[in-house]
Amino acid sequence: MSKKVQPKIEETEKPVSSVKMLFSMGTIGLLAGMLIVFTFTYTLPYIKANEAAFLEKSIFDVVPGAFTKTVVTVDENNKIIPVEKPEETAFKLYPCYDEADSLVGIAIEAREQGFQDVIKIIYGYSPKNEAIVGMKVLQSTETPGLGDKIETDKDFIENFVKLDARLNEDRTKLIEPIKMVKAGEKTKPSEISAITGATISSKAIAKMMARSADLNVPLIYKNLKILKKQ
Repeated sequence: MSKKVQPKIEETEKPVSSVKMLFSMGTIGLLAGMLIVFTFTYTLPYIKANEAAFLEKSIFDVVPGAFTKTVVTVDENNKIIPVEKPEETAFKLYPCYDEADSLVGIAIEAREQGFQDVIKIIYGYSPKNEAIVGMKVLQSTETPGLGDKIETDKDFIENFVKLDARLNEDRTKLIEPIKMVKAGEKTKPSEISAITGATISSKAIAKMMARSADLNVPLIYKNLKILKKQ
């Protein structure tokens, strides 16, 4: 009869002390934090420069015929005044001029909550045509393939080539409020036809456009003489 051999029990490693674990985790966390801060600090000037360059290009994209521009804001009396430090001014308008220094339009920034995050746009208003004449998305994190169509869908972009923004007789509000309608149901030049499958993103654009135009178009008309002399 064979004799059973008891398996040899290997000696286990000593448990790591909680102090060492905390020290290691703290060190890793500190290094990761320092790396994040360094990366952010290093790249911030480049990010700001890229954003400024994109904004500059977009201003001229949304105001056809623009050759030069200035930057203005509005004081407490709703009067247009020049901006000396754009980076320190929250609300800005960008009057644009042709090669003969005639006012051809004003670029206006607007923002609204979209499906994923805040959507930021810039659009152009033409006092001569009393219409929105261009729109471009400056910032968006909408769903790829759906919400991001607000930047690429040609039919949607076409809404803003000549979107009605006429004022009433006393120049205090729009004759026809800008609003969104379902795709294919647009009957008025003041309506924005939505993108099928991206209703929330379309609605955000229409909402910010309506609110901004309702506020800023009367303001622009009130200061039109000043804007023409900028």
